Amino acid sequence: MPTYEYLCNACGHRFEKFQSITSEPVRICPKCSKNDVTRLMSGGTGLIFKGSGFYITDYKNSKTSPSTATTEKTTPAPKKDIKKKETKVKNDSVKSN
Repeated sequence: MPTYEYLCNACGHRFEKFQSITSEPVRICPKCSKNDVTRLMSGGTGLIFKGSGFYITDYKNSKTSPSTATTEKTTPAPKKDIKKKETKVKNDSVKSN
């Protein structure tokens, strides 16, 4: 069940309410009892795992083992210095091969 954030437009009181998704939004402010409350849009807190049984290795790629993934590093191949050959054509223009 999500926690919703509300703001009273009459007194400025800001509060949170732990509600079901299907519950009606709060309309009456718990501080001033006026019927002028707006539900605010928030980013939320994200996904929270509680309890035992959640391990980092549960969702690893099965192709790489944890020991080889951290120790194995790839080195880039050395670049070769390739020079283009220039040839002259009959009409004195330069042509690259």
